Amino acid sequence: MMAQYHEIKRDHPDALLFYRMGDFYEMFFDDAAVASAALDIALTRRGLHEGEDIPMCGVPVHAADGYLQTLTRKGFRVAICEQLEDPAEARKRGAKSVVKRGVVRLVTPGTLTEDSLLDARRHNYLAAWSVIRGEGALAWADISTGEIAVAPCPMVALGPLLARLAPRELLCVQGSEAALRGLAGETGPALCALGGASFDSTAGAGRLCALYKVATPEAFGSFTRPEISALGALIDYLDITQKGNLPLLRPPVRETAQGAMLIDAATRRNLEIAQALSGGREGSLIAAIDRTVTAAGARLLDRRLAAPSRDLAEIRDRHDAVEALVENAALRDDLRAALRRVPDMDRAMGRLALDRGGPRDLAALRDGLAQAAQIARQLQGSDLPRRLAEAAHDLQGHETLQGLLDRALVAEPPLLSRDGGFVA
Repeated sequence: MMAQYHEIKRDHPDALLFYRMGDFYEMFFDDAAVASAALDIALTRRGLHEGEDIPMCGVPVHAADGYLQTLTRKGFRVAICEQLEDPAEARKRGAKSVVKRGVVRLVTPGTLTEDSLLDARRHNYLAAWSVIRGEGALAWADISTGEIAVAPCPMVALGPLLARLAPRELLCVQGSEAALRGLAGETGPALCALGGASFDSTAGAGRLCALYKVATPEAFGSFTRPEISALGALIDYLDITQKGNLPLLRPPVRETAQGAMLIDAATRRNLEIAQALSGGREGSLIAAIDRTVTAAGARLLDRRLAAPSRDLAEIRDRHDAVEALVENAALRDDLRAALRRVPDMDRAMGRLALDRGGPRDLAALRDGLAQAAQIARQLQGSDLPRRLAEAAHDLQGHETLQGLLDRALVAEPPLLSRDGGFVA
């Protein structure tokens, strides 16, 4: 068994290896020492290796999410190694046969999808920074919601952009870690250095085309080589961590420096936009004004406060939409009541796309689409400004999918599909 462990560990030297043994994930050798300290769990011994005791610690499979949350918050990457066959199958090959195991997923700070590991009201960004011939770009994605974007980003703008996005993990080319670590600071993202091949712009263009099934990246607009490089590195890393099961990502959006205010980290901290000087959310600007009733709405407010628009037409459109709802209290109250019943559809779809979803995620889509239709009906007949009229239009046309889910699922399905009883 230890030979199998070492073979798997060699392929994942930079991650803690959660090695499945029955109802526990076990860690051995240096991983055990590091994990026991990080998780404050007992460090024990198991057998001998080359005459020395083997350090070991473990966590129950049923409680693994809590331990993964602690480790990822501290910047660790965790390789989840599962048993790929039943022990009875292994015994058929001989009494001493080892159960087949393999890493099914790399859990990293920037690639989380489980609600138990995420803050529902904030994005969980994975970012990648690339420089080609002195020209830089930063790409970022939240695989739990499908958002992906890229922006030109020289070194001088990197600090403010990282402060705005607060990514949990930053990918960079090997050799640039020291400079970025100094820029990000102790509370910045976990750094992950990748080989130059991950940032190759030609390979990046191929990854974009393969993911979105287009002939050329120009299908999304005009990207620079550094932007394609950064986007390609993101996709390559997701392919590695998700073991080829790529998430559902929207087409990439290109942001420009003229679109939003650039606020440096010190100013952002002193303004207490998202975090008070005490370090918590309480006392911050967003805590004072956040009256959103959905997780998606809270994330949108967080994005807009973090990057105030400089586009006068966009600002006027937003003001017109707000004014219309301020002046129509009855409509506003009806919309808020309907929105309170809207589940977090983005994250439900993210889990389903990665084969991590369950019956309740399907129910979230069903219930969310039902509320979308209700909100569209509430907006009909109103003299709506452009933003609200567009929203009302976009909320319609999903009756077929909603009806299919409504017929297929029971009203309150279980959390896990293995529990059964969720098909109507």
